[in-house]
Formats: sequence, structure tokens, C-alpha cells
Amino acid sequence: MDTYLVIGNSNTRKASVVRSLTGCFNRSVRDIQLANRSAPLRLYARVGALQESKTSAADFQQEAAGKRCGAVICCLWPSANPLDPLRYPGAQDYLEQFEAAGWTIRRIAVLGQNAGGIRSPLLRQFPQASTDPINLTAQQVRSHFGWC
Repeated sequence: MDTYLVIGNSNTRKASVVRSLTGCFNRSVRDIQLANRSAPLRLYARVGALQESKTSAADFQQEAAGKRCGAVICCLWPSANPLDPLRYPGAQDYLEQFEAAGWTIRRIAVLGQNAGGIRSPLLRQFPQASTDPINLTAQQVRSHFGWC
């Protein structure tokens, strides 16, 4: 499963960026045109941080598996859910669980300054995401993801 991640603290507008990129309000399957492919990418979009909605990596993997898609986009907090940090850990743990399940991380967009300790050539930070116009941030993330 190709995986696109949007990571950020609360109020960094993760959900707004995912909605701008996909047209999805909460959870939905979408076709996304990639810059380097003629056929669209079938993508399952999940708005809102998984830790906030109390969704474990395994639960999200199971949810996505039933969607008949080749890719997902989801949001993560850099840090664990403070009310249940073992079940809903920080972004780094989710990333490791996705990779252990055979998912391929395609791109990571970090809105704000906190990447949760993740270091990767696939990662790009958007430090002004909470103050820049949302369409500007979405355009920059779209370009980073390689989407038209």
C-alpha cells in the first residue's frame, strides 16, 4: 500500500490540507492524478489524526484493506495520544508499523516544526503551514507528493 502522511501538532491544519488535496470531508476513496502517470491513483483518504480518533495502526491498516485502493493518505500527531500513549503512539511508531506491514511510505509532509523525530529523504517540512493561506500549503504539499 502506497502511503502518504501528513504529520503535525494540533492546529497545524492537517485536516484542511487533506481536504484540499482530496475533496474528502472525513473518509472516502478518491482518484488522484499523479504528475508522472496517465492512470489516476486510487486513494483512501482519512482526515484527522489517527491518534485523535483513537485509531491504531493495525485498525487503520484493516480499514484501508477493505477499500480496494492502492494508496492511503492519513494524518498523524508527532507525539502519542496523552490519554492512551501505548495504544496510540507517536508518528514514528505508526510509520514503523506501516512499514512492518509492507506498506511503502511515498511521501511525508510535516506541517509546522515537529516531525516527531522522523528523519527521511521522503519528508518535507512546511513550517509556515499554520499561518500561510491553506491553498498555498495544499499546493506545496501536492507538489511534494507528486500529484497534479
